[in-house]
Amino acid sequence: MKILIVDDERPARDRLRRLLAQEPGIAAVDEARDGVEALAQVARLQPDVLFLDIQMPEIGGLDVAASLPAPAPLVVFVTAFDDYALRAFDANAVDYLLKPCDPARLQRAMHKLRERLAARPTAPAPVTGLPVQQLLVTERGVTRIVRTADILWLETADNYVALHTADGAPLLRQTLAALLDALGPGFLRCHRRAAVQLANVARIVANDKGDGDVVLHDGSTVPLSRQFRAGLLARLGTVPARDCPRG
Repeated sequence: MKILIVDDERPARDRLRRLLAQEPGIAAVDEARDGVEALAQVARLQPDVLFLDIQMPEIGGLDVAASLPAPAPLVVFVTAFDDYALRAFDANAVDYLLKPCDPARLQRAMHKLRERLAARPTAPAPVTGLPVQQLLVTERGVTRIVRTADILWLETADNYVALHTADGAPLLRQTLAALLDALGPGFLRCHRRAAVQLANVARIVANDKGDGDVVLHDGSTVPLSRQFRAGLLARLGTVPARDCPRG
């Protein structure tokens, strides 16, 4: 089992590391000091489990959990506050531990984690999971082929998704979440109502609160919310990009 501890407080990381050292079957324990570093470490290390603090500067643990790439590691939230429990389990957390971590509670959490990991399928992903190369969009009786490579960004519009291209924005009857699953890792959500193709991103313009805009190479601007900013920055750091500044 590979574990990543995410907490902005060094004493909390040290205590959890000491307790985990007494648990069998742990191959590695790494650390991250904030949400942005955590997402970068997840992409690099591919841990099985995150022990994730909820209250951290800039990007909190709940935002990190919402930004994890698939297949996501299992998450145990660790916090000094008990009023986040409902939101934590809504985020599919395996467990919720209060600081300072109690050794007996940690042992129960580790038991749950081992059961979940043992139940995960070990077979390789089927070939049918490859990203789609084109979409068929029917409008007023005419079916149009939209190449995924031509899509700049995506925007929800009631029960549809607008596929923004250089030639227009045809509407596809689909949810944004389902469409992103089909399009694969080249696209990433940057807002509750929007997603971008990573290869088209020229720069990030953020305000003091962490919200802002994603500016594309053609000059288009797409809304950016604080919740998805860390995930977008982490992915842009691992995707081949054109030589344009990102701020």
